[in-house]
Amino acid sequence: MNSVKSRRFLASFATAITMLSITRTITGNGDLTSSVTIAQALVFASPIALAGLAGIWSERAGVVNIGLEGMMILGTFGAGWAGWQWGAWAGVLAGVIFGAIGGLLLAVAAVTFGVDQIIAGTAVNLLALGLTKFLAILLFTNAPGGGQAQSPPIKGEIPTFTFNSIVDPLTSIHEKGIFFISDAAGLIGGLFLHLSILTIITFLLFVMTSIVLWKTAFGLRLRSAGENPWAADSLGVKVVRYKYLAVVFSGFLAGLGGAYLSISSTIYRNGNTAGRGFIGLATMIFGNWRPGGTGAGALMFGYIDTLRLIDTGNKNVKGLILLGALVLFTIGGLMMRSGKRNTAIGFLVLGAVMVGAFFGATSFPPEVAQVAPYITTLLVLATASQNLRPPAADGVPYRKGDHH
Repeated sequence: MNSVKSRRFLASFATAITMLSITRTITGNGDLTSSVTIAQALVFASPIALAGLAGIWSERAGVVNIGLEGMMILGTFGAGWAGWQWGAWAGVLAGVIFGAIGGLLLAVAAVTFGVDQIIAGTAVNLLALGLTKFLAILLFTNAPGGGQAQSPPIKGEIPTFTFNSIVDPLTSIHEKGIFFISDAAGLIGGLFLHLSILTIITFLLFVMTSIVLWKTAFGLRLRSAGENPWAADSLGVKVVRYKYLAVVFSGFLAGLGGAYLSISSTIYRNGNTAGRGFIGLATMIFGNWRPGGTGAGALMFGYIDTLRLIDTGNKNVKGLILLGALVLFTIGGLMMRSGKRNTAIGFLVLGAVMVGAFFGATSFPPEVAQVAPYITTLLVLATASQNLRPPAADGVPYRKGDHH
């Protein structure tokens, strides 16, 4: 089974590099696969990935976590407040604690008192937004370098590492412009350029989640709470306890994502999350409630965000249009091969329209890049909905002794 997954991963990786190589060759835009772009994409992707991972933990235990945005907001504030006084690592600690408190609030409301999980999560979002704005005014207004909507600068920083022995030769290969090889070199080199310890921690948390939830007895019990809590209860599983653990740890992860945002920008600001908690939910669904796909979805958002922000002369947005067309053609081909002819034709036509737009238009507004990830997620949901499988009891209220 592992060998099958490895082959699929390598095939997907090779396909992605091929499409990027074609796009880079046609557009002549080396930014699309440069090490600097990939390194920055990892920075943008990590908070989203942590929010998506937080959603996996909560929903695998059967609790829909709409409150991820609020937990991230609490994490950004905690990191800004503690980081200003005691340094960046204290900010990380405070961020995860504040986020876990948000998770505990959701667990008390949804698990203990049976409040509708969507309403409870929305309440956490609203509470976090209002509370952090109030505390920012109270604590930061008269602080040196602070203000009503921002903290003073965070002291110190989280170390980053560049493995020059790996990055330098790969950068040289990338600059040669060799089809596929140079692009693969740029992508791999970016993984070792200005690599933050928080990014490494994010990667390790994904590995840990894959092992704990799918390879241990603890993970089996936790997932049983999200699949059939009544059957799990009959077998002696402490369902409420597992739901609490999952939702609080979900808040911990979301808080870490929020802390990452504040520390990477060296300051807390109101609205710093900018909806990343909701984007994290989208990546979780994109990834079919599994870590691998969730991480891939977060990287997609981070990559597109990076290209949008470093765009000069509208080159990157045009490149994304062509890359999107190639993705649509690939999906259409796979659909045609699997016998879904009507759906395949729709994708191929849409891809052709995007190719026409690429060659026919001289420029595109930057908003095109902003909406691209959401359109991609909708397309995945529309085409792969039959293969998406959320936990069977996700969002279903549980009462010990009741029978569903």
